[in-house]
Amino acid sequence: MEDFSIELELSTLDMQNIFGMNDYHIKKIEKNLNVVIQDRNGSVKITGEKDSVNTAANILKQLTGVSKKGTSIEEQSVDYAIELGKEHNERAICEMDSEIICHAINGKPIKPKTLGQKAYIDAIKDNMIVFGIGPAGTGKTYLAMAMAITAFKNNEVSRIILTRPAIEAGEKLGFLPGDLQSKVDPYLRPLYDALYQIMGAESFNKNMEKGLIEVAPLAYMRGRTLDNAYIILDEAQNTTPAQMKMFLTRIGFGSKVIITGDQTQKDLPISTKSGLEIAEKVLKKIEGISFITLTSKDVVRHPLVQRIVKAYEDYEGKNKSDHRDQREKNRRKK
Repeated sequence: MEDFSIELELSTLDMQNIFGMNDYHIKKIEKNLNVVIQDRNGSVKITGEKDSVNTAANILKQLTGVSKKGTSIEEQSVDYAIELGKEHNERAICEMDSEIICHAINGKPIKPKTLGQKAYIDAIKDNMIVFGIGPAGTGKTYLAMAMAITAFKNNEVSRIILTRPAIEAGEKLGFLPGDLQSKVDPYLRPLYDALYQIMGAESFNKNMEKGLIEVAPLAYMRGRTLDNAYIILDEAQNTTPAQMKMFLTRIGFGSKVIITGDQTQKDLPISTKSGLEIAEKVLKKIEGISFITLTSKDVVRHPLVQRIVKAYEDYEGKNKSDHRDQREKNRRKK
């Protein structure tokens, strides 16, 4: 079969951005789609099997759209563009690139990088309570934090409340040094880290002293009514059903709530059901509450993390299938 080819006109700046250091990004596209991409002094020639060439051309057009907005092309963007291309998904990644939630303290824009993250942000805008469920690295907590800080700065809410269950994962709280706050701080550290990156340590400490930002264990929420606040419950898979119900019934007028969790990283005793799992069954049909599920495709950390998450998803999916098959065999024997 004769090779098919397409030529695209690209500016030198866009070409440098898209090709990457030592042509790393282009080599990745070539390897994944089995095409050859050549720099032709102001144009790019793509050669190979027709469908693959058309897919590669679409990927380069999407990446060019991102580059023209002044965004540096990262490996994650290339990987995701390839993923969308293989699925023949025509939704352009440059659409997501245009939606900036806010800027981190170092000036870096914070924005959704996948279709799953875009759906998550849209759900937060449109609903009072949003459950963000998915594996590590999908930006559940970080994007929620960015939305909370943006709402706080825009005076949409008067305070931010961040909480997570102080579940013991192998270590007893009593073995840790210091007073109670010192003992629970390690469990809340990821929330502090996100706040420092987005808001800056000085602004965070100032608002913390005024009581406008509160970072506390979930147990501290009992007996309170949380009005006019942006509330984030992190690591919700480690709540019991009673804790989840307690938390959800604290919500007052003018508040927005984001609940994040990963069912595959539950630290509760084996016999204890997760409050997140029960909430999904009980609340999924209630108007004003949205459940967004993120997957390995939405992982925005190092590409190796995405492959690790995908491998575990496949392994756990196979195990569930094997268990179902075994139960069916046992049922038939009876």
